[in-house]
Amino acid sequence: MREAVIVEALRTPIGRGKPGKGALSAFHPASLLAKVQGEVVDRARIDPGSVEQIIGGCVTQAGEQSNNIARNAWLTRGTQYEVAGTTVDTQCGSSQQANHLVSALVKAGSIDIGIGCGVEVMSHVGLGANVVHGPGFFQPENWPWDSTLDQFTSAERIAKKRGITRADTDAFALRSQEKAIAAREAGHFTREILPIDAPTLDAEGKPSGETHRVDEDQGIRASTLEGLGQLKPVIEGGIHTAGSSSQISDGAAAILWMTADKAKELGLKPRARIVQDVVVGTDPYYLLDGPVDATNRMMKKTGMRLSDIDLFEVNEAFAAVVLSWLRVFEPDVDKLNVNGGAIALGHPVGATGCRLIVTALHELERRDKSTAYISMCCGSSIGTGTIIERL
Repeated sequence: MREAVIVEALRTPIGRGKPGKGALSAFHPASLLAKVQGEVVDRARIDPGSVEQIIGGCVTQAGEQSNNIARNAWLTRGTQYEVAGTTVDTQCGSSQQANHLVSALVKAGSIDIGIGCGVEVMSHVGLGANVVHGPGFFQPENWPWDSTLDQFTSAERIAKKRGITRADTDAFALRSQEKAIAAREAGHFTREILPIDAPTLDAEGKPSGETHRVDEDQGIRASTLEGLGQLKPVIEGGIHTAGSSSQISDGAAAILWMTADKAKELGLKPRARIVQDVVVGTDPYYLLDGPVDATNRMMKKTGMRLSDIDLFEVNEAFAAVVLSWLRVFEPDVDKLNVNGGAIALGHPVGATGCRLIVTALHELERRDKSTAYISMCCGSSIGTGTIIERL
């Protein structure tokens, strides 16, 4: 089978998902995604028309994010209309799955060059905007779980199952912020972030005609255990607060894939490949415990152990999600989310899976390490997993 390799990988800075206040909130989602789609091609110095397919992830495919946002983003470039686009929904794992699919298409011989990407501009299109008339769930009469379960309740169920306390979640949230601050100050994000000149909005929230440079993640903030401890739980009697949950955010990410032979032909250096990818269903009662099931499947399929992996990126949708994974597998915590996670950086849901791969790859390169494992919990009770290996 042919080998699929990553040759370029980038993400935008992550802005707060607040209308008029987020650093990227003046962007249409298609325009924001187009920036990283175009830049991975430009940095590789290849003909944009040589890209055969783009697969993009987006969770809330409504309004500005409807009608195949992955394709529409490419069309904003105004050229090479023959490049096809597909948008997928695997909830928060959408852009991670998009990259699985592009890699598989390359390996199978369907395409030689493709882009896996994702976007979410939550300041424009909020979660649930695509189900304004109700989700219309269909399920058998004997289906045992409530399919309308909200994510905060799920996080509390996971915490109770694993014996996770408020002190645990606050401490984990502080860790995320402190690591993100340290990484930003040390310049660890510089290579993976595409600086963007974003439109500046006036007092009425309309474009002023001026721009401002955005080159850092907006959600990173100094925290203390005392400050986190004063935050009110989202659910009465619960342990998760705004400080120990992922931030609503705007952002995009993209990865350029091709065959190893095509990279050699074009004089490009292969940077990484996927060793194994998994997407698994998980218990709907807990909804967000997917990283546990995905990791079990991954280890079974590969025969690897977590001790064989150099870095872990497990998405911080809620502190209890990652703490649950830690309690089940007891990996080396110093390898986990070494530059902070979504609690600090933000979680533009349709972009995060791709963002995690981008971050993991750049950190492997910075540390001169070999392998990283990326995992996410997802709505609809799904877990995702990807092992990448540097080349």
